[in-house]
Order: sequence, then C-alpha cells, then structure tokens
Amino acid sequence: MIRKRLRSAACLVAALAMVGCSGESTEAKKADSKTVTVLTHDSFNLPKELVKEFESKTGYKLVTTPAGDAGVANQLVLTKKSPKYDAVYGIDSYTAGIPAGEGLLVDYASPALPQSAKEYEIKGVKGLTPVDRGDVCINVDHKWFKEKGVKEPTGVDDLAKPEYSKLLSIIDPNASTTGFAYLAGVRTVKGEDAKGYLSRMAAGGVHVASDWTNAYNVDFSAGEGKGNYPLVLSYASSPAFAKDTGVIESTCVRQIEYAGVVKGTDNEKGAKAFVDFMVSKKVQSAIPTSMYMYPVDSSVQLPAEWAAKAKLAKNPIVPDPGKAAASRDKWLEDWAAIAK
Repeated sequence: MIRKRLRSAACLVAALAMVGCSGESTEAKKADSKTVTVLTHDSFNLPKELVKEFESKTGYKLVTTPAGDAGVANQLVLTKKSPKYDAVYGIDSYTAGIPAGEGLLVDYASPALPQSAKEYEIKGVKGLTPVDRGDVCINVDHKWFKEKGVKEPTGVDDLAKPEYSKLLSIIDPNASTTGFAYLAGVRTVKGEDAKGYLSRMAAGGVHVASDWTNAYNVDFSAGEGKGNYPLVLSYASSPAFAKDTGVIESTCVRQIEYAGVVKGTDNEKGAKAFVDFMVSKKVQSAIPTSMYMYPVDSSVQLPAEWAAKAKLAKNPIVPDPGKAAASRDKWLEDWAAIAK
C-alpha cells in the first residue's frame, strides 16, 4: 500500500504531467472552459491512457491539484469565497459533512453510478458520488511476532494494553483522513469509554505518526524502513504488498471516498463529466492497481493477490458519518488532551 509515495512519484514523471502536476494559475484555468480543474487527495494516480481517453472523449483537459496537508474537505472550505476548482475527489465518509455543511457542492449524483454502489451514498448529504472504498485497519507483521515469540493481539481491547500499545504506530487524526477514520472507529466501538481507551493507549506508549507514509514506510517493521513497530495503522489492501503481514479484522473501519462538483465552478458541465468518468467501468477497474482502493462497482474483478491477502472485512466498523461530522471538533479536542 504505497498511495502517497506513488502520487509524489507521479509528479516527477513527465509522462504523467497531464494528470495534474500543473502549476497553471487559477485565472488561466478559469479562462479556459475546456479545462477541468480537480482538487484531489495526494494519492490520486490514474493510468495516463485513461486520462487521455477522458480528454479525447470529452474535449476537456484534466488538471488535478493535490490538497496537501490541509486535506481535501478543508481545502474546499479555505477557497470557499473564491472557488478555484471545478470538481473534487477524495472527500471521505467522515469528512463529507464539512463541505456539505458549508454548501460547497452542487447537488449532482452521477447517473453512471452502478446500482451496486447506491448503498454507499450518504443519507442527508447531497452532491457526493461514491467512487472507491476501503478498510482502515491495524496491520500486523506476523514475522516479527513469530521471531520474537510474542503472541499477536487479536482485537481492539488488546491494543490498549501496554504490551501492545508500545508496539503500535497510529496516525494523527488532525492531519490524516486515515487517522480520523480510525478515531471514528474507536469512538463507535468503545462509546463512552473511548476517551479512557485512548488514554490507556497513550499511557502505554503508542506512537503517533504525522501521516500514513511515515507510519507505514518508516515506523512499520515490515515496511520499507524496517522500523521498530510491528503494528501499524494502514489499510486492508496493504498485506497484498508486504510479505508475512495481515490485519486485525475487528479493528477495520469502512471508509468510502467520493467525488463531486464544486459550487461556483465556471465549468459545471466538465466537472460532471469528471465525476461520471470516475465511476466508469474502466476507471473502476483501474482503481485497485493505481490507487490501492476497492472500487464501488462490485462487478469489477479484483487482482488475484487481493482475493488471497487483501480482503475487505466481513463485519467492519461503520461509524455514522453524520455523528462523525457533528462530533469532529470535540473528538479532536479530546485527542489533543490525550496525545500531548
């Protein structure tokens, strides 16, 4: 699972320049009605042939801009008074309430959305079309535990025990949708004890990484950096790319990512074409290998290694998106008091 690193690499490859490492001014983009400017998360990375096909069929040039540390939803809020984007991709289940609450999206649901994906639409939130899904899970380095002769944790409660907390690297929920999805999952499972549970993890020595890249590629003992933590917050798809690893299924939190049309765009038609493009069969089929998420189209066949090593959880934790949106500030305040 190398989502952020792949996105950074894409910006260095000239062949992918059309995908969105563009430095065009906002004024130039707005003046060109044949350009679709899309705000994305930092892991947006589709095959160049699909981008070419979109541009050929629609007549629009696709320019994508990564949101960076602010995050997709927050970046939309920051540009509310002077919209810079036509469309957006990468808002997730638990940040969807931010742009919806601010009235930043056009009420558009793609007619191209497969019937099987209708279940991922958020009740009461208009303007977001589900594009991909995944599970945020605690990953385990099986080899480390075997070599050390240590019993692996088996569930959520184990992670608050000091013998396991000190072996775990999670992600700051202020800086990462992955981290916030995990926080929402803890709040859902532990209820009134969530704050106490997190306090026990902190007291036990849990490590808090700034982002997924540092957590997985630096901290994780089975990651590229061969770090010091055999437990890490990542995705259900990660074990397909790291030998002798797996997930603690009871920790898995379902996360859906969405695309939408930005209110105030000068190119609503092009923005809608982009949203339709993201739920097309070809893009849905490319999502697993290009962005390491699961398509929302259930008819798409997954890579063989995913079926063996990267299955979605049968009974994931599914926090209420509305409650997550309403409670976000309070949860983050509680987290700050615990994590300091």
